Amino acid sequence: MANSSIPAVATQVTHHTLWQALTGSAPPRHLPPIPIGRAVVDSRLATPGDLFAALPGDRTDGNDFVGDALERQARAVICEPQALQGLDPASHPVVIANCRTQSLESPDAGESAYPTSEHCVLYVVPDSMQAIRNVGLFQRLHRTRRSLRVVGITGSVGKSSTKELVRSVFSQHFETYCNPGNLNGEHVLPLVLMGLSHIHERFVTELGMYRLGEINEMCGLTLPHLGIVTNVGPSHLERLGTIENIFRAKSELVRALPPAESGGVAILNWDDPMVQRMETLTEAQVVKVGLAPDCDVRADQIQSAGFKGCRFRLHLPQFLYPSGRTIHVKSPLLGRHSVHNTLLATAAGLVEGIPLQKILAGLRDPNNQIRLMLVDGVNNSTLIDDTYNASEASALAALNLLADLKPERHGRRIAVLGDMRELGSSTETSHLIVGRHAANVSNLLVTVGQLGRLISDAARASHMAAEAVYQTAHAEEALSLLSDLVRPDDLILIKGSRAVGMEEIVSGLSARRF
Repeated sequence: MANSSIPAVATQVTHHTLWQALTGSAPPRHLPPIPIGRAVVDSRLATPGDLFAALPGDRTDGNDFVGDALERQARAVICEPQALQGLDPASHPVVIANCRTQSLESPDAGESAYPTSEHCVLYVVPDSMQAIRNVGLFQRLHRTRRSLRVVGITGSVGKSSTKELVRSVFSQHFETYCNPGNLNGEHVLPLVLMGLSHIHERFVTELGMYRLGEINEMCGLTLPHLGIVTNVGPSHLERLGTIENIFRAKSELVRALPPAESGGVAILNWDDPMVQRMETLTEAQVVKVGLAPDCDVRADQIQSAGFKGCRFRLHLPQFLYPSGRTIHVKSPLLGRHSVHNTLLATAAGLVEGIPLQKILAGLRDPNNQIRLMLVDGVNNSTLIDDTYNASEASALAALNLLADLKPERHGRRIAVLGDMRELGSSTETSHLIVGRHAANVSNLLVTVGQLGRLISDAARASHMAAEAVYQTAHAEEALSLLSDLVRPDDLILIKGSRAVGMEEIVSGLSARRF
């Protein structure tokens, strides 16, 4: 089993790749170079031909589930010695690759073995987590073209959205590989790296973070040339303790970039004062992005186009257009906050020499809208599904979008807001700020969870009518309430941390019919 939240990842590795990465030696001539199509860290996801990485977890140890992976016909396993205890060699044709002695052994006699395509090769290592890092780094260093350039993206809010925009822009001009979904942490990034190959010209990846030093370690694996920082906010404050620690963690990306003369570029959201401070921490070229007049790539005249996205005037950088150039851009992305993500992706495309028309084509792709979706709701209502996660900044941005969008006919603006987790010492203040803003932009407010009560209290204190504010303890109660409240043409924002189950409200309101 192990981590059930991490899906299968497509790979470009073979048994030869694994042997070389894990032993540092040439593979035995009788080890077949069989391709391994996918890598999993949850044995239940294993299918015939997969690699199962048996990683230790907080609650379970993947080494306890090697037998399950063999039952599902995995063809490669990375595991630690204890995983061999209790395995029945007669039940599954296996060969043990002893990475310490650099030998292939029979599981029962320890003698030399000759695997066939029917065998599962068990790569036995002292530390399976370090082993998959070694495989990912080997693929990055030795199985890619020398000209591959890597874009690393970090920030408290907007990493995934910016990553998808950069991927869309780069794909117009380069063979581009991108980390799927939100696989952006130290335990899964090595699996993502296994998907790199010689065909790729650009690799775009977001870099998540739960502790100091983690981004630096991931930079050691990915070796980024471009670094994009979206913002620095109180997300994960509970883990890191102070906003200064979050700044230090996010700045590890720009510190790791090569100097400007070696192609290093730091693309910074210049409207965030803490991100501005990173300019002095890198030797890379700094490209300033935002709304301020001194930005290299900037936007003004921003207008919401409602459900059709937004429009703005784009100012192109003088280091590319010395006499200056502006163009008018229409983006399908919802919300004024999406302009910053668009500017960051535009800057990345310009720095990498992508023609402007191709950049604009990439920005226009409607599939870039991943975090915030419009869903047809019950009773001819419209749901704004922003349930991916929540912080003060993202909740305020979502409420601003609710204010920008106009319901049809007599519809109302309804904000359904849940707990925002992992905000540490700013938890109470952030919920109160969101509550005050909700009172200004919504006709009805429904809160979910214990912390959601703070949002309700702040909305009432901001003179929102008591009969327009509803408090619920959990998602099921909120769904039951909303089923009775929703009227035709209502516009309903649903926002909150995953831990509160806000996605259940979206599912319920989009599936029911009155």
